[in-house]
Amino acid sequence: MKQSRQKILSLIPPLVQVNTPYPSTSFITGFLHSIGYEAAQDDLGLKLVLKLFSRAGLIQVRSHLENRMKHEPELMHDPSLQFFLQAFSEYEKTIEPTIAFLQGRDPTLAHRIAARTLLPEGPRFQTVEEDDLAWAFGLMGTQDQAKHLASMYVDDLTDIISKGVDPQFSLSRYGDKLAASQASFDPLLRALEGPKTLISNMLEELVEQVLKLHQPDVVFLTVPFPGCVLGALQIAKVVKQKNPGIKVGLGGGYVNTELRSLKDARIFNYVDAITLDDGERPIECLLEYWRGECERGQLLRTFLRSEKIHSAVEWSTNSEIHDHPQTTTGYPTLIGLPMGSYLSLVEMLNPMHRFWSDLHWNKLMLAHGCYWHQCSFCDISLDYIKRYEISPTALTVERMKRLKAESNSSGFHFVDEAAPPALLKDLSKELIKEGLNFSWWGNIRFEKTFTRDVTELMSDAGCVAVSGGLEVASDRLLKKMKKGVTVEQVARVTRNFRDSKVLVHAYLMYGFPTQTVQETIDSLERVRQLFKAGCLSSAFWHRFSTTAHSAVGLNPADFGVSLQKQGDVLFAENDLPFVDSTGVDHDRLGFGLRKAVYNYMLGIGLDEDVRNWFGVKVPKAQVDPRMIEKALDL
Repeated sequence: MKQSRQKILSLIPPLVQVNTPYPSTSFITGFLHSIGYEAAQDDLGLKLVLKLFSRAGLIQVRSHLENRMKHEPELMHDPSLQFFLQAFSEYEKTIEPTIAFLQGRDPTLAHRIAARTLLPEGPRFQTVEEDDLAWAFGLMGTQDQAKHLASMYVDDLTDIISKGVDPQFSLSRYGDKLAASQASFDPLLRALEGPKTLISNMLEELVEQVLKLHQPDVVFLTVPFPGCVLGALQIAKVVKQKNPGIKVGLGGGYVNTELRSLKDARIFNYVDAITLDDGERPIECLLEYWRGECERGQLLRTFLRSEKIHSAVEWSTNSEIHDHPQTTTGYPTLIGLPMGSYLSLVEMLNPMHRFWSDLHWNKLMLAHGCYWHQCSFCDISLDYIKRYEISPTALTVERMKRLKAESNSSGFHFVDEAAPPALLKDLSKELIKEGLNFSWWGNIRFEKTFTRDVTELMSDAGCVAVSGGLEVASDRLLKKMKKGVTVEQVARVTRNFRDSKVLVHAYLMYGFPTQTVQETIDSLERVRQLFKAGCLSSAFWHRFSTTAHSAVGLNPADFGVSLQKQGDVLFAENDLPFVDSTGVDHDRLGFGLRKAVYNYMLGIGLDEDVRNWFGVKVPKAQVDPRMIEKALDL
């Protein structure tokens, strides 16, 4: 183990999530500790939200909004903005107590919030009925009911900020349209070099604070999603302005999928290096390079500005250097993150959906990559999917113990692409053997190996929920996408989880190549039957998109689509525009699909004809109305 005087700071930029820290910095910081580096971390996404959703922050929001209205009088006619200004004194008095309540610091406030006598109720509250709240929470669910109402209050304020202050702002993204599959760096550049906004000014203050506190030599920025890119580069800009000598590195999921063909060197005006795939080994090499201990050619999967041509990008890879195995990546750590400050939101009444926004969940992986890695819509050509390597169960349990001690939370979310059934069985047995009362959930494939005995074992060991891909809910298309499951198999597996008291979420997809309108309607009918049978707790429809590193993107003709020609791609490339040979307009079906599932999650309309959810004419479902019932009887 080498000791280094380099001080390293890893930052989570705006905006990912506010209920729990995104895990990338905890993994990287733990790894750096394991190899002898002085490393710290912080969550500037959460800190920005807390700065904005404060009394002082709302005063600035009001001032900014009133100034905009002087130059854009049409804003004065927006009813939500009018309500905010009229009820501002109530918002000013309630914002900090409400945030404290959502952080779990003042649970006694629940009674006043649930009584609906405390909070100003803007547009988000217009659809809330007392009978609905009574149905959802009963007479004793005061804390949950108050969380739900407080979450709508926060959503109202989020709408105000996005409408009246900064259209790029959302609680789970910031400027995502400036970065997602943008062939040119120009949109981001205009935002970075244009007039400062209230959001960017607040973020600058936070960056100055962490630089003063940590005095880093290196700053690493994680960019998991397009909605983090603008914030990350704003942070990098401030770092370079305040101390040009600090090295700045960029990595994460967005970088891995969208910047693999990077050609525009202008991003290096803000960062010094961009690493791909797993961060541990590329970062280790990069730190050695910055200390002068290795040559550029020894870097691993790293983009730098070319030394020879200032406007060009240089790609450094060394195939002889391999990533650290799962056993040597260290123990993820939460030290340095603002634990206790995260917000517990209940934005939807469906219990399964709460898992993404409510409470803190410690994040871990059981294995690197996906053991199946065949689905044609997935980025199976990339290392983070195709290289499968497990973590020993004993190591996983030890990591769970350490994270529990650091966070004082016994809840875990396994963030695997798909948690392997064999590992879940081993983990369950070990947790039961050691008498550990953890609660956990994660993503799976609906394998037939999840028998009733296995799901009971998982439930006994603390599994509270699973999510998995039913995707198109059509056997023809499931076979075409190499999903490796059938609808009837999914029905039986989800029934096993249901009977074991484990909640089940299904990822759904529409618009897959060659999918017809009839198949889409039939898919919704099968989903309806699954909900009616109690096999699904929740679900969500995603619109299919062809990504550059998937089998469809790499071999479109095999799937009956042709890619549309694009201009020069110099920056980001992931979603590829395509033409489906069937010519079906799938977009017109999206609203009806989402409306149907939203109601199914609330137990509404489970006996209705699926055509009733669409505002356009669609064909009658051609599915046996007892298909799922019969499958469950086998």
